[in-house]
Amino acid sequence: MTDDEDGSAPDGSTADASPADAQPHAPGTADAAATADAADSPDSADAPIDFGTLSLPQRAFVAAVQNPTRGVMIAGLLAFAFSFYVAFWLVFPQVAAFMSAIGAVLVALVALVYLVSDRLSR
Repeated sequence: MTDDEDGSAPDGSTADASPADAQPHAPGTADAAATADAADSPDSADAPIDFGTLSLPQRAFVAAVQNPTRGVMIAGLLAFAFSFYVAFWLVFPQVAAFMSAIGAVLVALVALVYLVSDRLSR
């Protein structure tokens, strides 16, 4: 009888163990496949996020994080525009009030169109 026939290895151990049992944490085993499946699930923290599912403030935050120089530049321009608006109110209060009323009507109209188109697209 040879070593192959009795199922024992030359060192005396049995050869009944499968190769997967011999190396439980080897690459390509079920653990790696389970980890890959967990990363692909939508509930996983490592799963990629679809940019289309983000809200407008979330998109602005992502854009600012990706390019902080642009975010600082936009914040500076907004601060300049606000200071210009305040100065406009101080110098020409009646004209500024009229222009602000027109602006408020336009913003309300745009918001109404946005809400109506959002309801109709569902």
